Order: sequence, then structure tokens, then C-alpha cells
Amino acid sequence: MSVIRKELINVAINRAIALIDYNIHNDIDKQHEFIQQTVLADKSFTNDEITEVIRRINKIIDRNKVLLNKGTRRICENCNQVRLAISYCEYCVRNYLKLNFLNWTSGNNVIDNLIQKCQMETFEPEKIVEWIPYDNLQNIKYLTKGGFSEIYTAVWNDGRYYEWDSTKQQLTRFGIHDIVLRRLENVGSADQSWFEEAKSHLTISNKSPDIVNCYGLTQDPSNGNYMLVMSIMDLNLREYLQQNYNKLTWKSSFQFAYDIATALKDIHEENAIHRDLHSGNILFDKIDQRLFISDLGFCGPADKSQNSIYGNLPYIAPEVISGKHATKASDIYSIAMLMWEISSGKPPFNNYEHDYYLAMNIINGIRPRIVSGTPLEYKKLMKQCWDADTLKRPDIKTLQKKINEIHKKYLNMPNELEENNYLEINKTNSLEKQKKLAAYYLQVAKFIILKIFLNQEMQQKVYYHILDTISITNN
Repeated sequence: MSVIRKELINVAINRAIALIDYNIHNDIDKQHEFIQQTVLADKSFTNDEITEVIRRINKIIDRNKVLLNKGTRRICENCNQVRLAISYCEYCVRNYLKLNFLNWTSGNNVIDNLIQKCQMETFEPEKIVEWIPYDNLQNIKYLTKGGFSEIYTAVWNDGRYYEWDSTKQQLTRFGIHDIVLRRLENVGSADQSWFEEAKSHLTISNKSPDIVNCYGLTQDPSNGNYMLVMSIMDLNLREYLQQNYNKLTWKSSFQFAYDIATALKDIHEENAIHRDLHSGNILFDKIDQRLFISDLGFCGPADKSQNSIYGNLPYIAPEVISGKHATKASDIYSIAMLMWEISSGKPPFNNYEHDYYLAMNIINGIRPRIVSGTPLEYKKLMKQCWDADTLKRPDIKTLQKKINEIHKKYLNMPNELEENNYLEINKTNSLEKQKKLAAYYLQVAKFIILKIFLNQEMQQKVYYHILDTISITNN
């Protein structure tokens, strides 16, 4: 069997999905046909790769059919239920899981009920939440501290559920693979609302193909701490930009913005809010060649106060900094900061201390300077999303649609033209070149802005003048 170029296959599938015209391909069967025809128009795929393309597309369509409750139906030969999926029966999968309820327990009735409810809403075999005994994990190693949680890597001996074996009428497992463990703080003292939120977010992560997969929960017997068991990714968005910004095209940038917007749309459509979007919890997978949202619903400790503010200051909306509750609109503000970061290659306000002065500047209307050469449609969209007036920000459905329109325009642009357009930005935005001088001037700017000028408009003029001076000095 020849080597299958998985990254190339996924890039082709992602492109085909982005090109769907939902006015023309207005049902799931038409979308299936369009995706397959578009991808297979690439004659460079080998026979083995064509087989893999068809398998992956069928998997996507099966999930969407079950999730949306749409598409051609057929009678399951095993359970006689009217099923939607082709490669498995969603009812047989759920019945199999239900019959297995007596064979496991976390030792906590609330946790057991949480997992069982998630399993009864399973949409595909690869996205099943389960209780994972701690002794099924090995090589557990501390990785880092992420927000309010400690992060570990580990190896899962049995591995996640992988597919439905229709002959044996059972779920099969992937086998040994790497995973990430995220320790949950203070779950023992969490109230019922936390468990309801956890159920909501576990369900979302397993409905959405754009959220980092959560396989379930486990418990460290040495200290009683519960841990999320999650899919391992290659690197976060911040790390990706540090390593690849000079190679990034507008086409790729818009794909990334679309990935984030699509994932957030899945969250908002479940009437949930992320609350803590930033480039550290937007993760990149090399094989899938796209971004996923992580840390869904667990951005603070389980016993957190609903009135407390959690998050990464440059990405927090001004109204939240001022003491208002996080909303869907505040998530949109965070996306604007991510859109800017993708376009600039650096985190917003990276030359500022994350302190009271930055908080006040954000409240008073200071925003990152939009990079020269940014396409006008993208620029306008960013500014709408970070508007201080929450009512002027687009909702996530509108935002996703507009990003997709921009993305489609660039998908149809010749690579040479698109890439040359982007190179002009890279020439004027070398991070290493500007770092030392920028830090000095911005300290001066902070003093001038905070100590001398009280007028907001004048503050912003001085701030941008100094940024322009930095750019001119370094060119």
C-alpha cells in the first residue's frame, strides 16, 4: 500500500467544503456530491488516496446527517430503527453504550449521570464521551500550566472508540495513542450549575468537528482530582504564527479565521459562551491542516464565581473588563483580536504590561493598529467585531458567512498573485527587527498618554504616531 498524503487530502476536503454554495447545494446529498466531485477533480491522488478521500467524506456526511437529522434514511437490519448514517447505525451505537452502563462507574453518581447523558446523545463512533480508568493511562508527564489547570501528556493503552463493527455489532477501539490530561480544579466543591455547564460543553465538543475532542473524564487516585482526557494537538495558534508567519498567505489566514468562527458558531448555537478565547487555546492539527477551539467551558475553576473575570486581558471585551457578564458579543470581540493576530503575526498589545493601564486603554477605545496591506473587507469586519458598542458587533452566523465570502474570493485567486500580495506585509513587520525599539517607544507612549493627554481622540493619535515612528525607523 502506498503512502497516503493525509495533509493533502484534508486541505482538499477543507477547500471543497469552503466552496459550497448553499443556495445551489441546498440539501445534504447535494453537498456530499459536490464535495466528492470537487476533491476527486484533483487527478494527482493515487488509488489508495481516492479510497481514503471517499472514506473521510462519507464520515463527514454521516456525522452531519445524524447531527442535523436530515438526509436519506434506511432501515437498520439489526435494530429495525430508521437510521441516517451509512457506515454505522446511530441507534445501535447508543444501545451498545447503554447496555454497558453497568460495567463501569466513576464512583460519583453525578459524574456517572453526566457521562451517560452524553453517551445517549452520541452522533458518531469517534466522538464518544466515557469514563476512563486511571490505570488505563501510562507515561503521565507534566507539560505546563494552562490558565487554571495543570496540563499533562499521557498514553492511553486501549485508546478511544474508533468505529462501529456492524458484523460483530460492537464498537472497536483505535488502540494505544497519545492524549492530553487537563486537571479540573475544585470539582469536589462545584455546584450543580457547574455540572450542567460541563454536560453542555462536553456535548458541544462531541457534536462539533471544530472543537478539540474530549474523550471523557478520569480521576487521579493519589489526590482525587478529576481530569479531562482530550485529543492531543501539534501546537497552538500563537506558536504556529511564531514558526510560520513568514510563509502564511491571506488564503491560509482566512481559512484560519473561518475555522475559529465555525467552531464558535457551534458553541453559540447551543446557547453557550466560551468566555476565554485567545491564541493559546486555539490549537492547530498538522494532519487536519486547520484550527480547533479548546478549553471549552473550563476557563476557570469549577467553583468560580459567576461575577468573576477570567481570561487573557488583551482578548477580553471592554464591557467585561468594566464588570459586565460575558456574552456572545464578548466572544465576538475576542475573535476580532484573533483575526488581528493572524494578520499581524503577533499577539494584540504584546508590548504592553497586562495591567490596570492596559485595561483602561481597552475600555477607553484603544485597539491594535491594523496592519498595512490588510484586505479592506477583512479590515472592516475586524473593526465591526471590536466595536465598543456590543450591538454593532455582528452575531457569529453573520461573521462566519462574511469570512467565508472573503475566503471564497481568495480561494479562486491564483496562488502567485495572492502570495505576492501578502509578502509586502511580511517585509514591513519583522518582529525581531522591531522588538527592542518598540518596547522603548511604547513605554514613552504610555507615559505621554496617561500623564499628559486626557482627551481620548488625542491619546489614540499619539499612540498611532509613535507606532508609525517605530515602523519608519526600522525600514
